[in-house]
Amino acid sequence: MIGVLINLVIVLIIIGVIWWAITALLPLVPLPGPIAQIINVLLVVIFALVVVFYVLIPLLRAIGQHTAF
Repeated sequence: MIGVLINLVIVLIIIGVIWWAITALLPLVPLPGPIAQIINVLLVVIFALVVVFYVLIPLLRAIGQHTAF
């Protein structure tokens, strides 16, 4: 259980740094407004999926709840 928690903290730190870097560098690229908004929405969806598959599912398995994945 401790190993899972350490892994989750490391994954969340890495995801946070990647999120920060992308959101800091994206405004430097000259994009029209709608395309920048679409990219922003896609980033949120991708990062939400990463959090679900690499954080929530292993945590649920570690505490004994079984998921369908």
